[in-house]
Amino acid sequence: MLQVPFIRQNKELVLERLTLKHFKDLGLVDEVLALDDQRKKLTLEYDDTQAQINSLSKEIGKLMGQGKKEEGEEMRAKVNSLKEQLAPVNEALNATEKQLHDTLVKLPNLPAAIVPPGKTPEENVEVRRGGVIPELHAGAVPHWDLAKKYELIDFELGNKITGSGFPLYKNKGARLQRAMIQYFLDYNINAGYTEYAPPYLVNETSAFGTGQLPDKEGQMYHATEDNYFLIPTAEVPVTNIYRDEILKDTDLPIRMTAYTPCFRREAGSYGKDVRGLNRVHQFDKVELVQLTHPDKSYEALDEMVAHVESLLQSLQLPYRILRLCGGDMSFTSAITYDFEVYSTAQQKWLEVSSVSNFESYQTNRMKIRFRETNGKPQLVHSLNGSSLALPRIMACLLENNQTPEGIHIPAVLQAYFGAGKI
Repeated sequence: MLQVPFIRQNKELVLERLTLKHFKDLGLVDEVLALDDQRKKLTLEYDDTQAQINSLSKEIGKLMGQGKKEEGEEMRAKVNSLKEQLAPVNEALNATEKQLHDTLVKLPNLPAAIVPPGKTPEENVEVRRGGVIPELHAGAVPHWDLAKKYELIDFELGNKITGSGFPLYKNKGARLQRAMIQYFLDYNINAGYTEYAPPYLVNETSAFGTGQLPDKEGQMYHATEDNYFLIPTAEVPVTNIYRDEILKDTDLPIRMTAYTPCFRREAGSYGKDVRGLNRVHQFDKVELVQLTHPDKSYEALDEMVAHVESLLQSLQLPYRILRLCGGDMSFTSAITYDFEVYSTAQQKWLEVSSVSNFESYQTNRMKIRFRETNGKPQLVHSLNGSSLALPRIMACLLENNQTPEGIHIPAVLQAYFGAGKI
């Protein structure tokens, strides 16, 4: 979440940046500042009254020691009166602090200065593209037909077992999934990321920390009996590893990678764009997370973008990189780059990764700090990116590499898969 002192010192900039993100409720900014003024006033009143109580309490002891019992009792009565006055002040202060917090979390992160204006995906800016879009043979088909022909994925059985959007991988389809997961993890580890295997359910505090609550609760599966949430991405448990920690300057940057299944309700998704693997409720993904010094987070962002790009290049997939416009960004992101691969059989671009810098928005919620050499703690910056989400990568690998004789497996995956083609 945003920091109140920054909002107070940069109110016009905050309003300008929120407008770029097409945030409607700009009045929340004044509401935050008014609540902060009220908090300061009540804090001052509370502290002054408490100071009087402390001072008078010391005097009571002195008077009693001097045998001035009557004066001591009079002063004790004053202390009791002040304590009675303090209780409603404390109650009002707690209520104001809660209202301030609840209002503050309604404000999204501010987009960075280089975020382009715009409201829709069509207004995102293409940064660059690479790879070659293949020319497919006559009779080439989309991945859902290939999955059926080669017995790789059974969408109907997944629907029977659970419901729509829960594909059942089998045979060489399951093997290819496993091969990609291992290859992606190895690729990240070789680049200096430490592997984690986190829980797949998180508590409410963890979901709040990365910004899934209160913004995205409708998109998460909720285990109500225990109040746990199935993770929509490994970003949630992995970033929370360092919640409430104060790190050393020398600990940074911290680079983490993890494979997990991901669970997303995708409420309201329907139609041709959700067919096959295009949009599912459960999918596998390998994630990257970095915690960095605030002065170096944009250098880390460029490094992560280059890393994901090189991974796509190794798979020999045609791709493009988009810098998202203000209106197409997530609630928590300061800047996001989307990676899309071209599905030749469907003749469309499919998103396979997002790489984002959240600056201090998440770490302020989680209180992840580091101590500078002068001893003063400050918030680190957090970043994450998909490296990679598997369903659409699988779809494009199958479609773009299909031939009349079978489906070729990219060279980098062959040792993991155990064969050169399906």
